[in-house]
Amino acid sequence: MALSRLVLWRHGETDYNASGRMQGHLDSALTETGWNQARFAVPVLAKFAPELVVASDLRRATDTATVFTSATGVPLRIDDRLRETNLGKWQGRTASEIEEEWPGVMHSWQHDPQWAPPGGESRVDVAARAARVVAELDRDLHGTVMLCAHGGLIVALTARLLGLPLPVWPQLAGIGNCHWTVFTRRPTDDTPTWRLSTYNAGITG
Repeated sequence: MALSRLVLWRHGETDYNASGRMQGHLDSALTETGWNQARFAVPVLAKFAPELVVASDLRRATDTATVFTSATGVPLRIDDRLRETNLGKWQGRTASEIEEEWPGVMHSWQHDPQWAPPGGESRVDVAARAARVVAELDRDLHGTVMLCAHGGLIVALTARLLGLPLPVWPQLAGIGNCHWTVFTRRPTDDTPTWRLSTYNAGITG
């Protein structure tokens, strides 16, 4: 068995997003805007007809996913391997606070996917654990699956699924709140490979 389509959906806006603070593994809550973003996205995402939604166990992703599954009846599975990047000592801080205490490190983090914040993990690490989730789903299911996760994870997993060289990873733009990325496969390929069909799509309102 093999998946034919994979939809990667970022959670809605959180209180930390609104205040410009780094979240990582911190369990921040959706704002009212975030809840509305999820509701607005449901009719569009439902057209992909996923047979399963798999969400990060962090509340912002689980709540976003639940908005979709409650409206559509699609089963929901929780997997902590879809958590956002562990940002270690950076979690809860703003970019300016990080730059003040660790001058120059934000540049290293943004431009080297193998670089990890102090006490945290790298983008390569994040992509590896997320890819294991996709591989297991690919083995057991067919059709479409949607992962409800986090911006950093989605960007890293996108680079990994496309097989991009590490120096190219930083060229991928970030993912907006409640925006999605879609991968498809050609069913006629002898060895199906993921093709990026949509990147950072979403609804405003």
